[in-house]
Amino acid sequence: MKRILKSKKSLKDKADWVRRETIRIHGIAPQTRVASSLSCVEILTALYYGKVLSFDKRGKKSAKRDRLVLSKGHGAVSIYPILADLGFFNPRELRRVCQAGSFLGSIPDTLIPGIETTNGSLGHGLGVSCGISIALRLAKDRHKVFALIGDGELYEGSVWEAVMFAGHHKLSNIIAIVDNNGISMLDYCRRIIDLRPYEQKFRAFGWKAETVDGHDVLALRQCLARLKSDKTRYPKVVIAKTVKGKGVPSLESDALCHIKSLSNNEVSDLLKGADEE
Repeated sequence: MKRILKSKKSLKDKADWVRRETIRIHGIAPQTRVASSLSCVEILTALYYGKVLSFDKRGKKSAKRDRLVLSKGHGAVSIYPILADLGFFNPRELRRVCQAGSFLGSIPDTLIPGIETTNGSLGHGLGVSCGISIALRLAKDRHKVFALIGDGELYEGSVWEAVMFAGHHKLSNIIAIVDNNGISMLDYCRRIIDLRPYEQKFRAFGWKAETVDGHDVLALRQCLARLKSDKTRYPKVVIAKTVKGKGVPSLESDALCHIKSLSNNEVSDLLKGADEE
């Protein structure tokens, strides 16, 4: 597959490009959750460009693929430029996000080539991943299921039901990634319900857990690749420490950034500054 990157610089450059394109999309569609999307840029970059996720631009038409479940669907529009860049659909569609006639909405939908599930309601993605995991096991298919979930999403009881289920049934082909950006919808997670340390909680239910800098794209790639090749009979989870609104100072420092939109002037200034670097 083209555009597979391995060096730290090339992966970082690609992540910077994805971040710019995410901001550009937000300028076209202000209803997109830009802060939540910016925190997972390096995670998606490592998966797609770091030779971690096995994929085919034919999407669900191909059995030879890992599955990526975007459980934090409200904050995953950063995947749009990646899928367009990798040939899943025409890049011209990026100019029509959330417009009439476009299949690109504020939440990724299964109408989009390369999108496995629709997860607008939080707390469902990990349970869906368990179902996919069992189906792959029964089919003797060795592909993996990656599930991207938010730390605020961990407040949902259905997530912990799925955690217990996966641990009990030793669903070793699941790799969950927690986008640990520290901010939920209306405040810092530590001031709502502080669930830390996450690693200990997952381990208590039979998971293998690791923590990584969620903006160090090479470290992410290495961690995810290592867990993908791990042969132990445990589901795996990566706690990716990130910053909500990464790359936009006004969002990074705002506890309400989840529900904030950038003005046209802010978007223009950010893109101008990034293009000049």
